[in-house]
Amino acid sequence: MSICKFYFTFLLFFSVMLFISSLYFMIFDYLIFIEYELLSLNSSMICMIILFDWMSLLFLSFVLYISSMVIYYSDEYMHGELNLNRFIILVVLFIVSMFFMIISPNLISILLGWDGLGLVSFCLVIFYQNNKSLNAGMVTALSNRIGDVAILLSIAWMFNYGSWNFLMYHDFMFSDYSMKLVTYFIILASLTKSAQIPFSSWLPMAMAAPTPVSSLVHSSTLVTAGVYLLIRFSNSFDSNMMMLLLFISSLTMFMAGISANYEFDLKKIIALSTLSQLGLMMSILSLGDKNLAFFHLLTHALFKALLFMCAGMMIHNLSNYQDIRFMGSLINFSPLTCTFFNICNFSLCGLPFLAGFYSKDLIVEFISFSYFNFYIYMVFYISIGLTVSYTLRLCYYSMFGEFNFSSLNYFNDQSYLMLKGMGGMIMLVIFGGSILIWLMFPSMYFICLPFYMKIMTLIMILIGVLFGYKMTNLKSLLKNNLILMGFYYSLWNLSVLSTYGANYYPLKFSGVYYKNMDYGWSEYYGGKGMYNQLSSYSNLFQIFVNNSLKIYLMLFMMWIILLFIYL
Repeated sequence: MSICKFYFTFLLFFSVMLFISSLYFMIFDYLIFIEYELLSLNSSMICMIILFDWMSLLFLSFVLYISSMVIYYSDEYMHGELNLNRFIILVVLFIVSMFFMIISPNLISILLGWDGLGLVSFCLVIFYQNNKSLNAGMVTALSNRIGDVAILLSIAWMFNYGSWNFLMYHDFMFSDYSMKLVTYFIILASLTKSAQIPFSSWLPMAMAAPTPVSSLVHSSTLVTAGVYLLIRFSNSFDSNMMMLLLFISSLTMFMAGISANYEFDLKKIIALSTLSQLGLMMSILSLGDKNLAFFHLLTHALFKALLFMCAGMMIHNLSNYQDIRFMGSLINFSPLTCTFFNICNFSLCGLPFLAGFYSKDLIVEFISFSYFNFYIYMVFYISIGLTVSYTLRLCYYSMFGEFNFSSLNYFNDQSYLMLKGMGGMIMLVIFGGSILIWLMFPSMYFICLPFYMKIMTLIMILIGVLFGYKMTNLKSLLKNNLILMGFYYSLWNLSVLSTYGANYYPLKFSGVYYKNMDYGWSEYYGGKGMYNQLSSYSNLFQIFVNNSLKIYLMLFMMWIILLFIYL
């Protein structure tokens, strides 16, 4: 049995077991809290704490199921890779890190999983060893290090309270001013890991990783870790934190939607769609409904994993080209892949009654029902329109029109292992949302809205379709709006600010300092100038020492002459 088949079987078995366990825990409202003492020294205990409830078990089952399908898919996608075993082991380490993060109610063990995700993601992003991958890996790792530092600072702050088990301090955090600082650190950490503004630029850059990694990272592991951590901490948010989080996440959702409409890289378009959905999850979380945020996190994981798998199949067949302008008429060459791709795109847009519809439509109606201002209302609906717009644009470029690649290209839609891996996901993309909404919400959401607000979602979807069609005809825009296009294309200049902007001024200042100080005044007044002075003095004294008799006789003669002159 190959390493891929072994891990596929292992992960699939545990996924099913955990899903059944989560149903049991959900029905009986059951919770297991395990505290294991690792070390006791002079009444100080280091404990490993594990929390099993319906939420952690359900999320783990989804992570393991998607991981099993991705590893099965990788067997053929990475065919010919010399280091396949290394790749699979890195993916498994990634899953183990996520496992630690999900089951831990303790900041120390959360940091273990959190740092593990950051380290292994760096190793996976630089898997294809070239300069582009290295730069993308460095931006990914350094952006995530900010969040790691925030968690370290919150761990240091919680030294004052005797334990790092944050579940014990929820009510205390809400009332105590000093404990609010810990929650702010956790929010900062989550913003970096889930790539919200101003840390958004690493998410599209991480597309340098192999496509199976992108499928795993963007569906259920790395980027959802921040949202999951905020769901766990959501009871300790006050109104200021929620307003800050709502503003940042809604702006991220809007920015990602606009940027995806100007992007031509297939994987980056799907990555920006992930960024938009992460903003949606954080927005609904900041409005106070953590269960709805968790519901959208799970449904999004299903269709986004399959969307990346379909993109990987297309890239595989197009000799590793990712530019959507080279595509066209793919429905004729790989009908099954394109069918899966379209179902996932419909689910992303919220087409009834696919997985994405149940969570997305409920979130939008929940926002319409809330008492927030006109800005929030419009940003959400415009973002929905932009989602449909870039999805239609992507389908237009890839499915319809003429085939724009080499006419001698060989298409192979007979990649059975990859199609089986994708086939394992498609039923959940279709039926997963309805299954989850029956399981997770025993009491219904009853949202009663006026007619026009009720059909506002449908209106914005139709406007998004029109906008997406117009966006495909960019010839006039390309000539006149290159600066504006560059602004949107670079995520509102965040890509420039987090790479060139973060490096340029420190390097320029260090160059000025090096020239004027290190090679300038400090050269004369510093160590080297002092060394030269002391060297010259020591040489002079050496001359005196070596010619001491001559100097003595010369001084004696001068003394005799002076004596005769004055006498």
